[in-house]
Order: sequence, then C-alpha cells, then structure tokens
Amino acid sequence: MSNTKTEIPKIVNPNNLDEQFLAFNELVKILREECPWDKKQTHESISHLLIEEAYETVESISSKNDDELSKELGDILLHVVMHSRIAEQRGAFTLKDVIEKVFERLVHRHPHVFGDINVIDEHEVLQNWEALKMKEGRKSVLEGVPTFLPALLRAQRTQEKAANVGFDWDKKEDVWAKVEEEIIELKVELHANNKEKISNEFGDVLFSLVNAARFEGLVAEEILQKTTKKFIIRFQYIEKQAKLMNRTLSEMTLAEMDKLWNESKGFE
Repeated sequence: MSNTKTEIPKIVNPNNLDEQFLAFNELVKILREECPWDKKQTHESISHLLIEEAYETVESISSKNDDELSKELGDILLHVVMHSRIAEQRGAFTLKDVIEKVFERLVHRHPHVFGDINVIDEHEVLQNWEALKMKEGRKSVLEGVPTFLPALLRAQRTQEKAANVGFDWDKKEDVWAKVEEEIIELKVELHANNKEKISNEFGDVLFSLVNAARFEGLVAEEILQKTTKKFIIRFQYIEKQAKLMNRTLSEMTLAEMDKLWNESKGFE
C-alpha cells in the first residue's frame, strides 16, 4: 500500500474567486475518487445532511453569528458541488449545467432588471415571478412548495404563493375574524367530542393563525421556534434550580415549579 499523499489543489492567488472555486471543485473530485466514505455516497444517502446544513445555516442567521454563517454556507456549497459531481459520474448533468440553468432562470425571471418590463414595487416582482414560472411549464403556482418543508413554513409559503396571484384577503381585520371563526368551530367540535372533526378544525385554526402572522409581516415558523427556545430556557432554569435544591422535578409541586418559571423570566 502506497504512503504517497494526494496533492492538495493549489490556490496561487487567494483573492481570485475563480481560482478558489476551481480548486474547490477539484478538491471535491479528489474526495469522490480517493476517500472511502465520499466514494460510497449517493444523492439519497446525503440528502438528509443537506437539510441539516440548511437548518444550521438558518440558525446561524437567527443568532447573528457571521462566523458560523460563513461556515454553514460553505457546507451548503459543498453539497451543491458534491451532488453535481455524483450526477456527473452518473452521466446525468455537471456543475456547469447547474450554474448555466440557474443563471438562465435568474435572467429570465428578472425582466424588470434585464428587460423592458417596469414594476412599481416588490409585490409586482413576485407576481411576475409566479407568472413566468407558469410559462416555464408549471401546472400550478403551488407546485414550487416542497412537501418536506416544516408544516408551518409550508403553510405560509403556500399562502404567499396564492397571494402573489391575487388569491388573498383584502383587509387584516378579515384575517383575524377568520381566526376567531375557526376557533369557534373548533370549540363546537370539542364540545361534541367529534375526534375526526376536532382534528380538521384544529388544522384550520393553525392555518388561519399562520395567515394572520403573514399579514403581520411575521414568519410563523420562526416565531414558534423562538417561543420553543424560550420555553426550553425557562424549563431548564427550573431543572437547574431543582438540582441545586437536591430535588427532582417529580418531587416538586406545580406551584413550586411555576414560581421558578416566573423567576427565570427575570434573567431574559
């Protein structure tokens, strides 16, 4: 077995983006040829890792950590190049094809920048965007919403896409009235103990709340993530204090835990 190590692709001028990208692409090719783990990977085997990297990127943005953001974007870039290399080895497409296609789409979908279309604001940009997608062959404006998105995010993206073609509420007050209407309908089914309808009405309540968040300029997925994070911090404070008192949570009363819960708010 040879002990000769593979030479790392050289970057003569670190400030040259083209040179850096070519070296990075060559690095991934080497990994596919010489690393036992990388050689075995397929689109399917690393697809969940791409999702994980996307979430880590969002987390770095949420925490306003630029150092982590730059690292996570690099990880996503690695996936783009790796998937392209795997596809090239299958004879499907190349990284060049990936770049050409997205380049063409961006130019095509920005006629207000590269063509003679005039727009008043970002709302008209989105309307034109959806219209151009339909001309590209989509049968529904909702086709572009991935099935595997988290439920709240999928609901909001679905609502946004429908709104971009005019299917939307006129007034914010009507949106909140719909929320109240759905809650009343849920209460009726809860009182009747109709399990199937309770599930349906609960879904309608959640969907209407996502819509209300959208009208308030909020992203429901981000809001719930923040609230869940806040809950975790407060609950862990209770756990920490219980440990200092040499007690378990099961030994504490709800009133005792609630007191610690309120204490935790003072440290936020």
